[in-house]
Amino acid sequence: MGKYKIMESFGIEMIFLILFGQWTSCACAGTHWTYTGSVGQSHWSEYFPECGGTKQSPIDVKTSQAKYDPSLPPVRPLGYRQLGQEPFTLTNNGHTVEMSLPGWMGLGGLPWQFTAVQLHLHWGSRGGLGGGSEHTIDGHGYAAELHVVHYNSEIYSNISTAMRQREGLAVLGVLIETGEDTNPAYQNIINHLENIKHAGQRTSIPAFDVQSLLPLSLERYFRYNGSLTTPPCYQSVLWTVFAERVSVSHVQLRKLETALFSGHAEESQSLPLQDNYRNPQPLNRRTVLASFPSDTVTTYSVGEVCAMVIGTLCGCVGLAVIIHFVIKTIRSTSSWDVLPSVRPTSLPRSKETEKEPKQDVVFKTTSDPEKEEAAPQPEP
Repeated sequence: MGKYKIMESFGIEMIFLILFGQWTSCACAGTHWTYTGSVGQSHWSEYFPECGGTKQSPIDVKTSQAKYDPSLPPVRPLGYRQLGQEPFTLTNNGHTVEMSLPGWMGLGGLPWQFTAVQLHLHWGSRGGLGGGSEHTIDGHGYAAELHVVHYNSEIYSNISTAMRQREGLAVLGVLIETGEDTNPAYQNIINHLENIKHAGQRTSIPAFDVQSLLPLSLERYFRYNGSLTTPPCYQSVLWTVFAERVSVSHVQLRKLETALFSGHAEESQSLPLQDNYRNPQPLNRRTVLASFPSDTVTTYSVGEVCAMVIGTLCGCVGLAVIIHFVIKTIRSTSSWDVLPSVRPTSLPRSKETEKEPKQDVVFKTTSDPEKEEAAPQPEP
């Protein structure tokens, strides 16, 4: 009887543990997470264990440490320019604005065939001054970042399965900075944000050339193995982060930062959907590959450019002052200024001396006065 009681007790404990594991798994899946606060990114790993993994994204790409791999081919978007007959669906999911992509779009130039699923954006709240991009380059963040998500359709049947598997996803990361000119490609999305102000709302928008959202150069990029940048943070992503940035206007960025809310329409205290970016995570000995030599990377920000210009101007002014001082010093110590002050003062000549006729010089060859000869007189 004691043996059976032990077995029964052990069985009950096992059932309890299984049920508890399922409950915690469901609880994690249904946990409402945010970027700040008690369920913010600093606490994600408490609810989503993989968020505390060693291959998390985003990262700070250090260009001097990126390993140049000349065998990396240019990124090849497949079907991105094909519009099709159906419109795109734009959704406010409470964390970002997301646009679904048709199944004929994909990605070439990778070890497997990847099919496009959706794209979304991350941004800040202060016109790009306080950051907004998830990936950074040499410690410098940008105003926003676009992610285009694909799943490995060569191995897995759908994204739900692929996202849990190693190298099941491939994501393109596009860094966005601000300028004066309006970007017509991004305007295709920004024009319709007013129709999805609250979480859960969606709208249809006319199809457009998705490749126009990407940089012109698709040959220069960084690649590494990482994760989803939002819970559950599955470490299944092959990341491609383009070195070349795209630019949107200050007005467009401000619209993106202020048009949406994170809560549903019925919520009276719905907060603006802002600062929806995760901070860079430790690299943890991962290798970052670059498709181009690191010495060709240019990652100067507007502030850095201004600092360099101001520094150059200050240097030029300083150089001009030094040159002026040197020239002035040379002039003050030159011979035509010094010599008159050291030359002996000429004695005044008497009037008699002035009137006395000049005598021809006589050279004496002997001291005998009898043998002295007068100097020859000039011929008339």
